[in-house]
Amino acid sequence: MSLEVIVLAAGQGKRMHSALPKVLHRLAGQPLLAHVLAAARALAPRRIVVVHGHLGGELRSAFADLRVEWVEQAEQLGTGHAVMQALPHVAADAEVLVLYGDVPLVRADTLRRLADAARGGLAILTADAPDAAGYGRIVRSAGGRVERIVEHKDASDEQLAIREVNAGFLAAKASRLGAWLAKVKNRNAQREYYLTDVVAHAVSEGVVVSAVKAADWHEVTGVNTHHDLAILERAFQNAGAKRLLEAGVALADLRRIDVRGDLECGRNVSIDVNCVFEGRVRLGDGVKIGPNCVLRDVAVAAGSEIHAFSLLENAEVGARCRIGPYARLRPGASLAEEVHIGNFVEVKASRFGAGSKANHLAYIGDAEVGARVNIGAGTITCNYDGARKHRTVIEDDCFIGSDTTLVAPVRLAKGSYIGAGSTISKDTPAGELTVARARQITVPRWKPPKKD
Repeated sequence: MSLEVIVLAAGQGKRMHSALPKVLHRLAGQPLLAHVLAAARALAPRRIVVVHGHLGGELRSAFADLRVEWVEQAEQLGTGHAVMQALPHVAADAEVLVLYGDVPLVRADTLRRLADAARGGLAILTADAPDAAGYGRIVRSAGGRVERIVEHKDASDEQLAIREVNAGFLAAKASRLGAWLAKVKNRNAQREYYLTDVVAHAVSEGVVVSAVKAADWHEVTGVNTHHDLAILERAFQNAGAKRLLEAGVALADLRRIDVRGDLECGRNVSIDVNCVFEGRVRLGDGVKIGPNCVLRDVAVAAGSEIHAFSLLENAEVGARCRIGPYARLRPGASLAEEVHIGNFVEVKASRFGAGSKANHLAYIGDAEVGARVNIGAGTITCNYDGARKHRTVIEDDCFIGSDTTLVAPVRLAKGSYIGAGSTISKDTPAGELTVARARQITVPRWKPPKKD
């Protein structure tokens, strides 16, 4: 079967009250359309055609790396009209799957069932709605066969009582779909060309219409408002949390975790409440994540602990490290095993050797820190001169006293001791104590100024 996919993404999303195209609003860190395209690509279709509206430039920019064809629907004349814009870009002999860019939780296996059911006829995706308001109703014959779909605005009171609704997705051969769409009229309350009207035309020709029912209502729920988006976000996150629990991850609360990317966990991992994982995050065996932490594109090796309110991004944490609370690892931070980065310590583009510690109130940027180094409270690297970044090198076994300023480029040789309050702008000799601070004096008979 030569499968091709049409994705309808031209809706303006007026109820979102946003200048952003509706399908670019994010769920789990990705645009709504990205979720739909991922499900479509899992079926390995020959072609994917995306129908967009007047803000197509933003969509194309957001998905510049994907191989899809873009078609504009200049006038918003309904879903049937949108598919008609796409059909000239689809092979006549192809089996076509029509999807919606604002229905993000649809699963690839559901779409595969829908495509398989359409062989030789027409297949539509349905679901039993807990609240069917706004959805087209599936009207069946006395024998249970699908006869037509009635839009909510055009439904009678009897039809409004039907709970099985149309999810909008359908599959059919392209040539047949085009012929049915040519017969669709806009005699309805909205004066639009409804894609759903092809069902009645198929039935009139004696074509079998198969209804594939989705098991999960959230899978076919569309996003029209920020409330809809919030509901689906939590449904997505709860489903992911259940998978983590089933895999052996200890979650303090399955309703208070957000995974906005790919989270890979080893054995005996525990995650406290209100943690956010973005991009690709890997947690090794025995890792413990405290409450209210954010990890973005981070690898944390076995046995390490990330304490409360810490932010880690584009960083590597070795085995048995202790991070936080209130620590920040910025891009390029790389820690060997048994490193301690304590409260209100920021590390950027720096490598720490095994067993080194910066336990309090420090900034280490653009630095090479050796093994077994102790960095005292208030220490900072002055790595930027206003035009260029410079490196600080701290060799093994150095001890840096509190409130030290290291003016890069500078090298502290192995075993250097730096006296508290020093400003170090020259390289230090190995194994020696270096002190660089102003001499303390007391001014006799000094009086503070008085206000006028």
